[in-house]
Amino acid sequence: MKTIIHKADSRGVANHGWLQANHSFSFASYNNPEKVHFGALRVLNDDIVAPKMGFGTHPHDNMEIITIPLKGVLKHKDNMSDTWLSVLPGEVQVMSAGTGVQHSEINGSNEKHLSLFQIWIFPNKQNVVPRYDQKTFDADERKNKLQTLVSSIDENHEGSLKIHQDAVISRIDLDKSTAFEYKLKSKNHGVYVMMISGKVLIDNTILENRDAAGISATEIFTIKAEVDSSILFIEVPMEF
Repeated sequence: MKTIIHKADSRGVANHGWLQANHSFSFASYNNPEKVHFGALRVLNDDIVAPKMGFGTHPHDNMEIITIPLKGVLKHKDNMSDTWLSVLPGEVQVMSAGTGVQHSEINGSNEKHLSLFQIWIFPNKQNVVPRYDQKTFDADERKNKLQTLVSSIDENHEGSLKIHQDAVISRIDLDKSTAFEYKLKSKNHGVYVMMISGKVLIDNTILENRDAAGISATEIFTIKAEVDSSILFIEVPMEF
């Protein structure tokens, strides 16, 4: 088993006043040759956006983009519908940029900050027709068990959002002292474990709030919660 630890304070930091961003991988002005991607996972940004502020219209192509709001209200608009849509905590949004899409994202609140994860995954198909989807996930369904949020469009997995990559994004909320075995779907995959909150033990290493671990070269590993913890798993092909 190969484990790479990324402590929360080792991430790239960008503070633009209206935006405070922590980059797990090289992004914008943050360039770290040792942190360009983890397999097919290209971007994991941990963003806090000030009230009424956000990202103006900008383009993407040939990338699978997943957004997970943690606090606040995200407003999204793209050239596929030209309508502002709300994405709330408990919901997940996916967008296949494909041949190209223009979109905007803003904090929909006039008073409260917006906190979110944005994930970019390299697709396994180029120049697909752009698509957008979002779904609400019941927090009770991830209590001490794995809840699949996103999976491959080529697999018949009911209840999850779909992307063009053999990847799985899932989440679990573990009670204190609870242990969980994570089984990778392929020996050619790795999983990037992001601590949303809490404190866990993986491979004799403690991970706390916003720490992460890139795990590969194994088919199964155990994670134990030292306190009540919420964990995000991003499983991707290591070669693509």
